[in-house]
Amino acid sequence: MTNCLFCKIIAGEIPTNKIYEDDKVFAFGDINPQAPVHILIIPKKHISSLDDVTAEDKDLLGYIQIVASKLAKEKNLTDGYRVVNNCGVDGGQTVAHIHYHLLGGRTFGWPPG
Repeated sequence: MTNCLFCKIIAGEIPTNKIYEDDKVFAFGDINPQAPVHILIIPKKHISSLDDVTAEDKDLLGYIQIVASKLAKEKNLTDGYRVVNNCGVDGGQTVAHIHYHLLGGRTFGWPPG
């Protein structure tokens, strides 16, 4: 996607606070953090939202969970953390590229939002 903000970040066209990168995912600090630790984890494959995943994406989505756990350990989030995916406008999704928020370093309430 040539006009996707996150695709441009992955391509290095927009600078960011990169935290992790491999051949499948890219992770960086959120520019508007909602917790002491707020990392966005995005697949390098452009998928607009959770509504657009297919069965062929199952390994990639599972891999994102593994990366989230790895980053939580690296950030010493031993008391807990939250992984969030917003889907669609009413769900709070503001960038049309599937992404997951890894949040930690504070106590979260329920229900969210």
